Amino acid sequence: MSPARGPRSPGHLAWVCNRLALQGFGGILAVAHHELVEREAWLTESEFMNLLAAAQVLPGPNIVNLCLMLGQRHFGWRGGVAVLAGMFLVPGTLVIGLTALTLSHLHRPEVANALRGMGLAAGGLLLGTCWKLVKPLRQSPLGPKLALGLAALSLGLSALAKWPLVWVILTVGGMGMARAWRQLRQPDEAP
Repeated sequence: MSPARGPRSPGHLAWVCNRLALQGFGGILAVAHHELVEREAWLTESEFMNLLAAAQVLPGPNIVNLCLMLGQRHFGWRGGVAVLAGMFLVPGTLVIGLTALTLSHLHRPEVANALRGMGLAAGGLLLGTCWKLVKPLRQSPLGPKLALGLAALSLGLSALAKWPLVWVILTVGGMGMARAWRQLRQPDEAP
């Protein structure tokens, strides 16, 4: 089911992407979900998850890819330009300025502590978003337990066993795809 509304214009799309990018330092997935699903209601939970899954396969930043797909869906190439302008012009200028300022004061303990605190806040945002994104797993053909198990296996193989990401995707992703394919085909094979 698609939401009833979308961006009013490429300028509106650029403004929302700008707002998203300016809020998302260190935790843009949570902000993107809030802005696109909850605040603007341009995407449903399942649409967000589907676009995010497609965005993760493409090269480049996931949320930029997701927003580019959204912009193209509503305004074609003009939507893509609006997304890129919104996500990079003001935030990019701000990041360059803040980086120069931070580097000139990095020796101060206050700056080091502030950066440490920002890292903890970003980690909290990530955990909160993970909690929100678990909800759609109830409708997954894998079922919530197997989907969470595969996610945990992926985390373990990449973070603990230090497997290359391509092998994690091919192995665990392949297992998940094969199981989902079997589950989705099962109703067709019933007598």
